[in-house]
Amino acid sequence: MTERQEARRRRILHASAQLARRGGFDAVQMREVADSSHVALGTLYRYFPSKVHLLVATMQDQLQHMHETLHKRPPEEMEAAARVAKTLMRAFRALQREPQLADAMVRALNFADRSVSPEVDTVSRLTTAIILDAMGLEGPATPEQLSAVRVIEHTWHSALITWLSGRASIAQVKIDIETVCRLIAVTAPAPEEEEGEEADEHG
Repeated sequence: MTERQEARRRRILHASAQLARRGGFDAVQMREVADSSHVALGTLYRYFPSKVHLLVATMQDQLQHMHETLHKRPPEEMEAAARVAKTLMRAFRALQREPQLADAMVRALNFADRSVSPEVDTVSRLTTAIILDAMGLEGPATPEQLSAVRVIEHTWHSALITWLSGRASIAQVKIDIETVCRLIAVTAPAPEEEEGEEADEHG
């Protein structure tokens, strides 16, 4: 994108988020977004073919901001599982402060069909990056660790849905997140020293 196109896209995403904050999913109407961001309706549709595309992109934008904030203020817990749990609860509470916006973005994710796959994949990659950063790995993640990250991501998303629907309290969400984050310790590779000791014993 050119600088001008990027500025236009930022205005559109800002308008989308503002409308969602005020009235949730139903308040985000494409004509109102176009008017608020000072772009023609046809131009808006060239950037985002539907409201679902727009709101999934809005979630991508919100996660990017969270990721940047976490880089500036990373969690300080000693254990990787505790750092990830703390990070995800911080992200959850950020969404909790804006429940209408959170509901609009999550509903868009749930409504997304195959045409929105690239945007949904980007949201997933950002969530994965947030978790991996909090884990603080010294090298590439193993397949087992990536599997654990996917399960953690699914649980976080599910917890967000159950909280938004009033079927779970924040305390329950915290317990679920802390429980699933224990997979990080379970899937952590054994230290090389321990592997060497085990090899000596078997030898």
